[in-house]
Amino acid sequence: MEFSNILLPIAGSEADEEAAEMACRLANESSARVYAVHVIPIERSLPLDAEIEPEIGKAEQILTKIEDIGVKHGCRLETEMLQSREVGPAIVDEAIEREIDLIIIGMSYKTRFGEFSLGEVIPYVLRNAPCRVIVYHQRKV
Repeated sequence: MEFSNILLPIAGSEADEEAAEMACRLANESSARVYAVHVIPIERSLPLDAEIEPEIGKAEQILTKIEDIGVKHGCRLETEMLQSREVGPAIVDEAIEREIDLIIIGMSYKTRFGEFSLGEVIPYVLRNAPCRVIVYHQRKV
């Protein structure tokens, strides 16, 4: 498969780094560009453009790690920090705006009430993405 634009949503989990390596390998095979985005969720009680310093600092560290992976693999990778009320819709909107043809999203093993859980973001992206989606599920350790 050939891709020209790959979206890599980054949450700060360990699975993100492995998903980034996968995205870089696929991008290098088809000369694609990778757009790594970290979405900072903003509570409804705050203005959407509120500057939440601890979250912004954390996001910058997360994106720097991903940039380093891009450099290591010789991948054309751009990073961006977004603020939104909901993470899932922000990812889908970014995919539409950038004309993305593949989303690679990493997820760590997590449970809710003792059962495996995909959370809220991944099901939303799977239902609404305008393109192919690869969910990179990190093995349970």
